[in-house]
Amino acid sequence: MKSYDVIVMGGGVSGAMAACAAARSGASTLIIESQGYLGGTLTANGVGPMMTFHAGDKQAVQGVTDELIERLKAVGKSPGHIFDTVGYTYSVTPFDAEAMKVELESMVSESGGEILYHTMLAKPKTENGKIVGIEVCNKSGIEQLEAKVFIDATGDGDLSVRSGAEFTKGRESDGAAQPMTLNMKMSGVDIAKVKAYIHAHPEDFPIYKGDTSIIEKSPRLSTAGFVGPFRAAKARGEIHIPREDVLFFETNTPGEVIFNTTRILGHDGTDAWSLSRAEIEGRKQCRELERFVKTYIPGFESAVVVSTGPSIGVRGSRQIKGLYTLNADDILNQTKFEDAIAHSGYPIDIHSPDGEGTNSRKLEWGGMYSIPYRSLVTDGLSNLIVIGRCLSATFEAQAAVRTTPTTGAIGHAGGVAAALAAAGDGDVRSVNVSDVQELLKKQGAYLEV
Repeated sequence: MKSYDVIVMGGGVSGAMAACAAARSGASTLIIESQGYLGGTLTANGVGPMMTFHAGDKQAVQGVTDELIERLKAVGKSPGHIFDTVGYTYSVTPFDAEAMKVELESMVSESGGEILYHTMLAKPKTENGKIVGIEVCNKSGIEQLEAKVFIDATGDGDLSVRSGAEFTKGRESDGAAQPMTLNMKMSGVDIAKVKAYIHAHPEDFPIYKGDTSIIEKSPRLSTAGFVGPFRAAKARGEIHIPREDVLFFETNTPGEVIFNTTRILGHDGTDAWSLSRAEIEGRKQCRELERFVKTYIPGFESAVVVSTGPSIGVRGSRQIKGLYTLNADDILNQTKFEDAIAHSGYPIDIHSPDGEGTNSRKLEWGGMYSIPYRSLVTDGLSNLIVIGRCLSATFEAQAAVRTTPTTGAIGHAGGVAAALAAAGDGDVRSVNVSDVQELLKKQGAYLEV
């Protein structure tokens, strides 16, 4: 049986950053991923760009997460952090998804971590409030693995819940989750023609309040609108997407865009049957969207679909109950926690579980909040750290901290804490948070503590 100091379950951005940090902090580290590559939402779900690393002019997310961007910039696969021409947040960070797979693998391997692909959690083994091992299944069959400390980076809290952790699910009032989205990538878009249409039809882009000059302020176009043609297509029965506008972002490759527009309601990210139905619905919506943009949006006449997904994007499902539950007031009041391990400036951003509409609650310009270490650890499991979007948070607070730069910063902290715990008695609850904060700063993280 193979044994490690730290095992990270889940290879998304948060998990990859955790694996890098744990290995760099001296822990023998294994990261396990069900796909054949790292990156999670950014590679497996086709999400892009990353948003946002900033809180006003301040870069709130640095450390290993920003190192990823610097590596991509160095090989011409990202323009870096650029102005958000939607006007929703401070910056967006486009990237090339295939290059991201390579850079994430390189970062983990160069840090001394080991990667195991095509592998899923079957069941954990717990004794006296401690995870003593996990059973995984893959092409090799059933395998047993051990670790001193486990990190749950599954996004849905799979390891935590199967180990007996308490959790909530969805909106507190009724359990409903934010809708899922199947992203669609198209290439061959005439961006100049798209921009000309936006300038000529400001009424179709209410976010700009009549001033479309914002779209010229960045080397890549991000925009949301086309509300007139979209509404008309819905009235004709050509579109069945329960959303009010069309949202897309240009990638690192000029003329290639990612649509974050489909909206799949009423499905459960923790249920394989529900996920399967959501995938099928998502592809139907993508096909409608493809026909719509090629017919009605100037600049898309010769565009072609590069990909959908590959798999559906889940905004939220389970939230593990930790020692502290981050809430909306903590976000909006910018609560300063003594055990802060990450910061973010991204707003509360709730895509309605009920249909059209997106509810945003923004801080004042430049506002920045903190995520406490206590939201990453549970009362009942002594050697478990929970990172990424399934950390301990209310439905509203999770809608703020779920985006990839923030989850990357959370993962960085989780990896450092796991390594420190593994070097001691393995109890993540007794780790000296000051030591975690000091080591995070040494590894380039930004912390105001």
